[in-house]
Amino acid sequence: MYDKKTWVILTICGSLLAANFYYMNKNQQAQAELRAREEALQKSTAPLKDPAAVTTADLTVEPPPPPTEEELVVLENDKMAFTLTSIGGGVKFAEFKTEFEVGSKTDHVRANRYGSGPIGAIAGAGENLENISYAYKPDESVPNKKAVFIAKLSSGLIAKKTFSLNEGPEVGAPYLLSFDLQLENAAANAINLNQWSIFIGEAAPNNKVEGGQYTGFFWRNNGSTHFKGAASFKGGMWGADQLRQTNPSEEKIEYAGVTNQFFATVLRPKESASTNMWAKPTPVTIPDLSTAVTSVRAGLQLPVASLNPHEAKTLSYLIFIGPKHNNMLQKMDKVWGNGWGDVIDYGWFWWVSRPLNWVLNTYHNVLDGLTKNWSWGLAIIFLTLTVRVCIWPLHAKSTRTMKRMSKLQPEMAKLKEKYADDPNKLNTEMMGLYKTFGINPLGGCLPMFIQIPIFYGFFSMLRYAVELRGHGFLWIHDLSQPDTFAHVAGVPINILPVVMAITSFLQIQMTPKTGDKMQQNMIKFMPFMFFFFCYNYASALALYWTTQNIFSIGQTWLMNKIPEPELKARVITGKKSWVQRAADRQAEIQRERKAGQQGMKDVTPDPKKKRPRTGG
Repeated sequence: MYDKKTWVILTICGSLLAANFYYMNKNQQAQAELRAREEALQKSTAPLKDPAAVTTADLTVEPPPPPTEEELVVLENDKMAFTLTSIGGGVKFAEFKTEFEVGSKTDHVRANRYGSGPIGAIAGAGENLENISYAYKPDESVPNKKAVFIAKLSSGLIAKKTFSLNEGPEVGAPYLLSFDLQLENAAANAINLNQWSIFIGEAAPNNKVEGGQYTGFFWRNNGSTHFKGAASFKGGMWGADQLRQTNPSEEKIEYAGVTNQFFATVLRPKESASTNMWAKPTPVTIPDLSTAVTSVRAGLQLPVASLNPHEAKTLSYLIFIGPKHNNMLQKMDKVWGNGWGDVIDYGWFWWVSRPLNWVLNTYHNVLDGLTKNWSWGLAIIFLTLTVRVCIWPLHAKSTRTMKRMSKLQPEMAKLKEKYADDPNKLNTEMMGLYKTFGINPLGGCLPMFIQIPIFYGFFSMLRYAVELRGHGFLWIHDLSQPDTFAHVAGVPINILPVVMAITSFLQIQMTPKTGDKMQQNMIKFMPFMFFFFCYNYASALALYWTTQNIFSIGQTWLMNKIPEPELKARVITGKKSWVQRAADRQAEIQRERKAGQQGMKDVTPDPKKKRPRTGG
């Protein structure tokens, strides 16, 4: 039994022990807070690290577990709705809010609708997509503007993908996504990133009118953009299903993409790198066509870089999913880098197509305030008239020359009869006849050749004019489609191609006749050939051609009203023209050749004469 003194000592010792534990815990908390403040101060004063040289200490080594079911995230603005998926961690499809499928006012055009995976997915060996599940991390500070996906790949790489909308006022911003791919090597060995690629997406015709010649893939290097159509996969050494490697690996790619007639998907590294791209065809069936068409999918390889264990690297890209609007793409060059305007493959006569597209949009902007429903159709008519007025002098000169040449047809017939067996002499006499009457034989066809670039440039510009989609004129519902108003036994009835053929025939009938009967018959047959060739083309092209024919008919009628001076022979002085000299020289060579053949001794052995014996 303890006395009072013992109880007092035990009480004092217990109190001291409790106080010691209490103050020790407080001291540890204070020291922890002090260390945290010191670390924060060090981070705030330390220089920022290069995002391309991030180390494993800056990342979450183990990503959160992926979802068991697909998660969809929508990033949208007033033009686009980008639907992202956790399966593959990328853009599953992109929907154009202001562009609709042909014949519909509710179904929006979608990019990557036949894609085997999302845009931004990682593809491994054989270009097979690693469509694994990614963990989605929303950014609450900017809801519906940014999405982050994290996953650990089978190779040991940890991939963190960040997709962000571009909210600035810059031209083209609504169709652009900023894409940052952060890769960390969590494996025990070094990994070469070049064995993987980023999936760009796929492109296919939107409807049956868009042929395979508009669908394909492209890439840009050394300031030039290269296009390959879907038809390039067929036949040859590649075969229909062969992989198409494009860019020499030592050259830097500025961007790569896939395209159909009116829309394109482009993946552009923020820093060009020496790499390669791949593309493959896939047969798909579009809604309004029972037969399969070719869809083209493509990918851009990661640059050559080796990641050591616990090392990380960030690659930054721009993803463009948008319409091939010439004026917009041209202006994007000043903001988002060079070469955007070349996404539209106008071909050899791009230098004609681009100015014509600018004039077309200018006319539309003026007419849109006067008649909104018909503004695009009227803009095509006004542009056609503008071009025809500008080339009026060429057409007038060609018509005058052809009229004068037609008056020489009787003399030409006499020469052909007289020198039927001597074509060289015939050419010489014909050139002399032209010179006698002061006619340049090239004067009738040369102006027509000069018009060829204008025709093809106009044709190519209207073919890719996405601005015309969904806009009508007169009975036409959509200028980018044929003007079909009915079907008879399954055959579409298009009015404008019929009008185009009739006006072409009338124009030819009014044109002065030159050449022989066969040439004249071939020219008369051309309107019917173009009728069948262009019957199912876009009505905008038929409208342009018909307007041009009507203008030419009026021009020819006016030229026929102007009196033509009489065809009078001139006194020939001076040297012969180079054409005559060339014809004379050719005739002289022909005569010498005949003379040589006639004077050559016959050395053919006589079979009746015995040959002398030689040798043993």
